[in-house]
Amino acid sequence: MNWRLAFEPVLTPVFRTWWRVSRGMTLGVRGFVQDEQGRVVLVRHTYMPGWYLPGGGVERGEPAATSLARELREEAGVDLTEPPEFLGIYSNHKTFRGDHVVVYRALGWTPCEPDFRGEIDALEWFDPEDLPEEATSATRARIAEALGQKPVSPYWTD
Repeated sequence: MNWRLAFEPVLTPVFRTWWRVSRGMTLGVRGFVQDEQGRVVLVRHTYMPGWYLPGGGVERGEPAATSLARELREEAGVDLTEPPEFLGIYSNHKTFRGDHVVVYRALGWTPCEPDFRGEIDALEWFDPEDLPEEATSATRARIAEALGQKPVSPYWTD
């Protein structure tokens, strides 16, 4: 039995609490990636419900774009071949007052083998006009913003 699959749902809230107590601000990244058919890659985590743009936390001393490249390789099997385009930075104050998320668009990429490490339950490509019902409202909003269908909000969730 993989210990991460068994204990991650329990440990994730503990670690998130620790990060919030030990850090004044947390920073995450998410990537908007489309394939040749215009589909968007989304992931479903093992430790929380819903479909999300791939991404994760920025490590201490790591530039946000470098974090994005790492997270896209690990979670989505996407290897960036060009620097990503900055789309926006969002305050995720409903989750934690000091949490911020940077979203980038992958301009050039090639497929690679993902390394889920037990963190990703599913990886799929979806038509932006036909997202799964379980896609989070923040994910839907970021996709609409990236496609120019709505103005960019300063908040991760409204």
